[in-house]
Amino acid sequence: MEAVLAHLRGAIERGAYAIGDKLPSEAELCRSLEVSRPVLREALRALQTMGLTVSKTGKGTFVLARAVEDPTFGDYAASDLLEVRRHVEIPVAGYAAVRRTPENLDHLTRLLDRMERETDTTAWVAMDTLFHLSVAEAAQNPVFRRVIEEIRDALARQSAFLDELGGRREQSDREHRAIVEALIDGSESEAVAAMSHHLDRVETTLGRIVRSVRTGERPEDGAGA
Repeated sequence: MEAVLAHLRGAIERGAYAIGDKLPSEAELCRSLEVSRPVLREALRALQTMGLTVSKTGKGTFVLARAVEDPTFGDYAASDLLEVRRHVEIPVAGYAAVRRTPENLDHLTRLLDRMERETDTTAWVAMDTLFHLSVAEAAQNPVFRRVIEEIRDALARQSAFLDELGGRREQSDREHRAIVEALIDGSESEAVAAMSHHLDRVETTLGRIVRSVRTGERPEDGAGA
């Protein structure tokens, strides 16, 4: 999928397809690129998430822009989403470290154990967003939980995007584990540092994907939401 995405992205950025042009049909692309339809569709979804194309039902996929500016996840641009997450989730982790209950810790520990064993991407992404929601719940402030609920769909889309193109799920699990350990220790400073590091890695990976050269290779590392 990464190779197909790199090929199509390169063609768009070189101007082989102009803004407004319709991409060849799925059948044509599958034949010319010698890939299956599911692989092609994954690449087309990634192009749309990057903001390079738009899909029109019954009409096909059309070029929207020649360069990646700011991927969108649901209703929110990646840069807006990350800005809000830094202002909300980092202090939330600190509050959670000093306010969490035994029930919160048990839930988070069991959830993380399941994530580390999970092999299905869709299931893992769902648990990834639930993890961040559960940290907000541990802060014992319903407003924080409501904010994370509002961006939950965007978090899931971002997580799937970074997992597909960044491939760093295991590292993301380790970062989640560091957050949970800080909550167990009741250390506000360590929880803040662990969440900050996690969001730093999300931003770094997203930046690599956006800036990646058209080699067809995976970025060096990635991150879940």
